[in-house]
Amino acid sequence: METTSRVEGVPAARRTAEGYLRAPFSWYGLDEAFAGPRWLMQVGTAADGTVQHGSMGHGDEPSIKSDASATEKESFAVVVTVAASPVRRTGDGTGVLDATTVSSAAWLAGSGLLAYTWPAQLDHSLRDDWLDQQTEAAFELADDLEGPEWSTLSLPVDGVPMPFHYRESEFGWVLAGSTTGGVHLGAYGRGLSAYGLGFSAVVDLSIYT
Repeated sequence: METTSRVEGVPAARRTAEGYLRAPFSWYGLDEAFAGPRWLMQVGTAADGTVQHGSMGHGDEPSIKSDASATEKESFAVVVTVAASPVRRTGDGTGVLDATTVSSAAWLAGSGLLAYTWPAQLDHSLRDDWLDQQTEAAFELADDLEGPEWSTLSLPVDGVPMPFHYRESEFGWVLAGSTTGGVHLGAYGRGLSAYGLGFSAVVDLSIYT
């Protein structure tokens, strides 16, 4: 699965839709049943600047805090859209890029959840080591979607029930699946149940601040 790309991320106050508008595919978010805040996060690009994936947030903007009581109050879900791509050559023709798959979406969602996680009592100096270890574990889990850590869940995508791979941990939940529109979907969150979620193509980016 392909997971390597450059992430364009900026502080919340300076986020714009520019990167999202450059994407040659449709973005997905939670459907109209979700009435809470929506916000842009970041897009990931290839070396030639082509947008390959990106994330959109819903609910409370998560923070990275060592205070467990603060993170326990957060309620959010992030939807990751990944362009479905076959094996292909790099822009300069010198290499080959792996195909993107549901595992790619699962990996991006799993690592995304970890980026907003700081276990209680974990010393500041140890967080980088912990994050490296957990990120490697998330990669291995994403590469084995039929393994015992995953269950299956049916959720609506554009109103049509679709199968998703789903797992939970002490830090939150992660899910991944595909659409009929040429993209794979990943999602992660905590404080907001995944079982009642639905996804739909984003028609108007302006609803994401």
